[in-house]
Amino acid sequence: MTNLKKPSKPTALSNFIFASRWLQLPLYLGLILAQAVYVFHFWVELVHLVEAAFGNPDALRAIFEASGQQSDHPPTHLTETTIMLVVLGLIDVVMISNLLIMVIVGGYETFVSRMGLDGHPDQPEWLDQVNASVLKVKLGTAIIGISSIHLLKTFINAENYSEKALIAQTVIHVAFLLSAMAIAYTDRLIHPPHGPSDHDKPH
Repeated sequence: MTNLKKPSKPTALSNFIFASRWLQLPLYLGLILAQAVYVFHFWVELVHLVEAAFGNPDALRAIFEASGQQSDHPPTHLTETTIMLVVLGLIDVVMISNLLIMVIVGGYETFVSRMGLDGHPDQPEWLDQVNASVLKVKLGTAIIGISSIHLLKTFINAENYSEKALIAQTVIHVAFLLSAMAIAYTDRLIHPPHGPSDHDKPH
């Protein structure tokens, strides 16, 4: 007869160490505040864009400077380049906001405490299989997307950047891409995909 070993009760020290995970809670709350700042920044830029479209000179000057363009003569109307740079800036804010959500929700679920969202109609699909490895891959992919937006903005406004800055941003983007590929490859080596079961194999 096999004797089943009873699980040992956690000691006071192990309980204390495990409870230390709640020290991360203020960090995630801080990221939520950062998310609120991004929301406010998004609406400020959007309002400036709409006002500039109706001919407001102050709003036009504000988005012209915020988009990184330089000119000795102040702009008198919106150009396609300015609109494109502002819209890309807004997309950039949205993608960074998505990154924050992944870090806040995924990080809290993985490292702090379960949220008990099973069956919730608004539960993100990716949260079902979230773990430290999956979270790293998703964050790496999100960072590549953000870097792509920054690189596109730089190329559109290339006349206001030096050749050294253009090369540096391209090299950094490639480094992000290679890093994400390395993380995904490492995760695949650690957690190889399961092959077809015997029931799925053709007879």
